[in-house]
Amino acid sequence: MLSRCSVRMTLFAMGFLLVILQPSSGQFPRACANTESLLRKECCPPWDGDGSPCGELSSRGFCQNILLSQAPLGPQFPFSGVDDREDWPSVFYNRTCKCEGNFMGFNCGECKFGFSGLNCTEKQLRTRRNIFQLTTSEKDRFLAYLNLAKNTPSQDYVIATGTYFQMNNGSNPMFRNINVYDLFVWMHYYASRDTLLGGSNVWRDIDFAHEAPGFLPWHRVFLLLWEREIQKITGDENFTIPYWDWRDAEDCVVCTDEYMGGRHPTNPNLLSPASFFSSWQVICTQSEEYNSREALCNATSEGPILRNPGNNDKSRTPRLPSSAEVEFCLSLTQYESGPMDKMANYSFRNTLEGFADPRTAISNISQSGLHNALHIYMNGSMSQVQGSANDPIFVLHHAFVDSIFERWLRRHRPMLEVYPAANAPIGHNRENYMVPFIPLYRNGEFF
Repeated sequence: MLSRCSVRMTLFAMGFLLVILQPSSGQFPRACANTESLLRKECCPPWDGDGSPCGELSSRGFCQNILLSQAPLGPQFPFSGVDDREDWPSVFYNRTCKCEGNFMGFNCGECKFGFSGLNCTEKQLRTRRNIFQLTTSEKDRFLAYLNLAKNTPSQDYVIATGTYFQMNNGSNPMFRNINVYDLFVWMHYYASRDTLLGGSNVWRDIDFAHEAPGFLPWHRVFLLLWEREIQKITGDENFTIPYWDWRDAEDCVVCTDEYMGGRHPTNPNLLSPASFFSSWQVICTQSEEYNSREALCNATSEGPILRNPGNNDKSRTPRLPSSAEVEFCLSLTQYESGPMDKMANYSFRNTLEGFADPRTAISNISQSGLHNALHIYMNGSMSQVQGSANDPIFVLHHAFVDSIFERWLRRHRPMLEVYPAANAPIGHNRENYMVPFIPLYRNGEFF
C-alpha cells in the first residue's frame, strides 16, 4: 500500500494531462483591429489556406452572429452600458468565427488543443511537470522561451489603448502592437481593471477573472492560450508550462538565479542582476494613474519587476499554504455557494482562490489563503491583481492552482450544471463569454 506521502506525490508530482479540447484565442485579432471591422462589428478574418472567411470554403468554420446569455446577473455591478466588457464582445463585434470539428482560432486556421495534423484529426497528449523535476536543459529551455516571448512581437494580436467610446464608436481605432509575454499581462489587466464611469469616478467592485465562479475556468483558458503562443513562436509543439508545488514550502524556493531570479544583493525589492528577469520591464501596474486619466493601460514600460518574498504582512499571510490546507480544500463538495463572490462560504472555488479560510471554508477577506497567499507572499509585482502576471512566477503558480482544480474535478466529477447558470457576478454565469478572449469561450466550456 502506498504511504500517504507517496499518494500525495503521485497525485501532483506526476503532473496532469491536458485533455481539454476547446480552441485557443487571444485578444483583438490584428485582422479585426480596423475601422471596417469595428463599424461592421464583425471579426471573421479569412483563413490563409483558402482565402475565405473562417475557412468556410474548406468547411473549417463560418461567420455567425454571437448569441449572448440572457441569464440574470448578481447585484455586485449596478450599472448597464458603461463598460466595454459588458456582454462581451458585443460592444466591439457581434459576428465572429464559429469553428467546426477540431478546428480553432479567430479564423479557424489552427487545431483545437489535443489535436494536430493537416485536418486536426491526430490526438495529442501533453503533461505539465514539476519545475524541479525538469532536467537542467529542460529548465534552461523554459527560461529561454520566457525571455523569447518577452522579446517577440505578437503576429496575430494587438491590444486596445482606448475604450470603444474613445475610439469614436469604432471610427477611430486605438490599438498597438505588443510582445507575446506582455500580451498576456495586458489581458489579465484588462479582465480585472476598474470600470471608468467618467471624470474621476470608477467602480472597483468588478472583475471578470477573479472573485467569482469564473476564476478557475478563466485562468485555465489563459494558461492554455499562453502555452499555445509559446509553442507557435518556438516551434516546440510539446511545450507545457511547468508548475511550482508550493505546499509546505518554507520560502520561495524558485527565487534563485538558477530558476526565476534571486534577490538583489543591495535592494531586497529587486531581482538579482545575475538573472535576466532583472532587466524585464513591467506594464499595467499603475491602475490609479489610468483611472485618473480615464485611460487604459497602453503597455508602456513602468520599471523593473518588484519582488521581496517573505517580507509581506504576516498578519494577513503568515506562511505559504500547507498540504493539509490543500487537502481540506479538495474535500469540499460544493464548487460555488451563496453570493458566489469573495464572501462565499463552503465554496471550493472561494477557498482555493483564497478568500475563505483553508481550514474552515468560511469567508475571511482579512486573510489570504491558498492562491491569494502566494501572491501576497511575493510582496511585489505579484501582489497587485491587475499587474501580477508581470512576474513569471505567475505562470508556475497558476499551473499548480490549475492542477488542484483538475484534481477536484476528477475527485468529485461534477455535472456541468454545478457551474452556476445565473446570478453570478457580471461575466461569471455559465453561458457568459470570457473577457477578453476573441474568438469566444463560455465559462462552462472550461469547467
